[in-house]
Amino acid sequence: MDPMSAGPEEHGPGEERRPAALPERRPARREAALAVPGQLPGAHTSAVHPARTAELISGDFLVTVNPVDGSEIEPCAPGQHPGPPVRRDAHERAALRRAGRPSVPPGPAAPPLPLLEREAEHDQLVSLLGRGRSIRLLGVPGSGRSALLDAVAARCATLAPDGLIRLNGYRRTATDLLHELYATVFGSPALHRPHRVELLAAVREIGAVVLVDDLEIGGEALDDLLSATPECAFLFAVTPDVPAPSPGAGVEDVLLAGLGRAASLDILERAVERPLTEAEKNWAGDLWFESEGLPLRFVQAGALLRQRDRLRAAPKRFDEFEAFTGHAEHPEGPAATAAETPFDPAFDTAPGADGGQDVPLPSLGEGAAPAGLLASRLSESARETLRFAVALGGEVPHQAHLPALVGDTHADAALGELLACALLTPVGGRYRLAPGVAAQLLAYGYGDDAAGHARAAAEHYTWWTGHPSVTAERVAQEGDAVLAAMGPLVPDAAGTAVRLARSAAPVLLAGLRWGLWEKALRAGQGAARAAGEVAEEAYFHHELGVLALCAGNLDRARAELEASIGMRGIVADKSGTVAGRRALALVSDLELGTMPVALTPRPANSYETQPHETQPTPIVAALPSGAAETAPLREPVVSGPVPRPRGGRRLIGGAKRNMVAAGAGAVLAAVMGTVVTLGMASDDSPQSTHTATEQSDPEGDGLPPQEPATDAPRATHSHATPSDGGAGLVPSSPSASGPSGAVSSPGAGGGAPGGSSHSRTGTGTTTGGGDSGSPSGTGGSTSTSPGTPSSSSPTGGSPTSPSTSPSGSTSPSTSPTPTSPPPSSTSPSNTVSGGGQAQSAQSAQSAQSASASRSAQ
Repeated sequence: MDPMSAGPEEHGPGEERRPAALPERRPARREAALAVPGQLPGAHTSAVHPARTAELISGDFLVTVNPVDGSEIEPCAPGQHPGPPVRRDAHERAALRRAGRPSVPPGPAAPPLPLLEREAEHDQLVSLLGRGRSIRLLGVPGSGRSALLDAVAARCATLAPDGLIRLNGYRRTATDLLHELYATVFGSPALHRPHRVELLAAVREIGAVVLVDDLEIGGEALDDLLSATPECAFLFAVTPDVPAPSPGAGVEDVLLAGLGRAASLDILERAVERPLTEAEKNWAGDLWFESEGLPLRFVQAGALLRQRDRLRAAPKRFDEFEAFTGHAEHPEGPAATAAETPFDPAFDTAPGADGGQDVPLPSLGEGAAPAGLLASRLSESARETLRFAVALGGEVPHQAHLPALVGDTHADAALGELLACALLTPVGGRYRLAPGVAAQLLAYGYGDDAAGHARAAAEHYTWWTGHPSVTAERVAQEGDAVLAAMGPLVPDAAGTAVRLARSAAPVLLAGLRWGLWEKALRAGQGAARAAGEVAEEAYFHHELGVLALCAGNLDRARAELEASIGMRGIVADKSGTVAGRRALALVSDLELGTMPVALTPRPANSYETQPHETQPTPIVAALPSGAAETAPLREPVVSGPVPRPRGGRRLIGGAKRNMVAAGAGAVLAAVMGTVVTLGMASDDSPQSTHTATEQSDPEGDGLPPQEPATDAPRATHSHATPSDGGAGLVPSSPSASGPSGAVSSPGAGGGAPGGSSHSRTGTGTTTGGGDSGSPSGTGGSTSTSPGTPSSSSPTGGSPTSPSTSPSGSTSPSTSPTPTSPPPSSTSPSNTVSGGGQAQSAQSAQSAQSASASRSAQ
């Protein structure tokens, strides 16, 4: 049996402390970042999706979408940057137009309505666009601006070389519109967002008729849009509260008024698909006076009359649609009011002979604000869809999301019901509540549980945006509804908003919807601050820094990245800190005017790259002892030509005191070398009998070296050496050597019989720090007071002295003078005094003594 694992019969006293099973593997950080929403942290799940990455090119930068640590930005490789933009052909343009239209929901559609009393405005718009003029179509919400744009688009498709382009201006800036215009005309094989300069150069060449519905910008922003596209003719559909452009912009305004009474009744008859009764005509006349002829009101009134006709034909539908039972939460709603309305023979017909129930006409107030009454006669799925739309600020989720949100497999048909009642209006490629409908539904209690519906939508969108099968284009189309789900969650459910922003922001970046990406980042940053999640707030700061860096705002980028690095340092996020420092290094390079260039393409799915070094930091000694030497430098790779020094090494700029110290050290070394050379030259002369007062001990033991005895006699000559400071000439006195070879000083009572001894007097100061052999040697500073006999230093070498034998014969003995480099430190008995002038004087005196000894010989 295995001794490492106990069997079922082997139970010991410590068996109860043994864990039943090994703990589960700690989830990886990438997996934990994209966990399935709605589950508790640490809960086991098998539906964990890996982190999705993407690479896109923004100007001169390569941006790698990293949903875990934050997007990485670096210079784009030379061969990876896309070439000049290529225009799309007719088939690609047609495919884009079809993709930009809202999907047709299932269910019966509303009858088509013609464009009435708009012939004059229609002809005026087409004429102005044909002459290349830009126009603003002003009308209140519900006046039929979108319908008029559709009619103009049918006649202006072939006026310009680039054809007709339709854009959505709802919650779009001028930059967003320019990028959408560029993406419509030009195509790129890779994800590419051009820089501002490239964008302006490309859109300047576009010549098209551009129709922009629901424009919300004006003033200087509109002037910038018009000046950037001089070859385009624009037709803007705006409300009267949008600021007007400058007078010099050359934009004409066309006012769209309401319909007349006859046209309003005609629309109502076409919507009902039957002739109106006299009571219905009178009711429609009062509605026309109240609504000032807005076409939307009569389209909704036609939906009310159609519902009334269906209810009159089948009275059993009362219970099915809860027409007269009132809402469960608000029994005082319009259904209850309609049920309690007494029969008025002036407007309604009495019950028929067959016993059928007649339905009264809506009141004038219900006709002017029909959303509540229309919704009460719809299915439960449609009403639940309206509650989600009210919670999302008017944004209606796509029909593909309704079954999951509502909880009904057939909830996608609810969108068709709402469109038939004119409660929805198309906005670009999606739908939202018609003007005024959201306020009307709030009065009927459709916004009571807005926070709960917004949280359910946020959890669903968190799962959906993080699913690997969902493309970035689909998320970009649903981006407005995704962003709308974050607003009601702060501060009650800020954690849910943070998870949604973390899941949606990277996909919006990859989908090139940077306007929505910025809004998602700022919403997530506020939610993370409210929830107290420092790590998540650091992520949003990092992404905002990358966004500012791509936009060229270096000050903003530095502030965001430094805030992100500081927060990640608090939570010990090492990988996130590295990503932030890389981006911050790129900001520093751009601030210095240098742009690093990547020489090789970046490997796929690679995050770990070497950071760019902007300024090398060499180590420079504060007080160099010798010649100044600098560390080798690593030059940063720059895009432009960089002047380089002509020499082999480049002097590193540092503090001035370091450079002065280095120069002083070099001069000092040169002077010391000159002094040593001259001193050695004077001692090596065979005729010189000069005695040294100081000599360094090469052994370092403090004892005088042994003098080798010489048998050949040699005459001793004395010469005068001028003392330092000009005190006079000091005679050189040879000292007698005893039998043991020790050096004896004349003043110490030593001397050979018959020999002569001289006392060395005078004031002399030997300054320096070099070799021995002359009174002005560099071994130290020797001071001799008047009348005091001089003795050799115990640390010096043996001087040159003749030895006298007992018989009276003089036998000179010469001790070798060691040649050694100048010592780095002086003995305690020496006083080192540095100075260029004193050392020069010492050198001159040494030269004079050497000349005097040669001349005497």
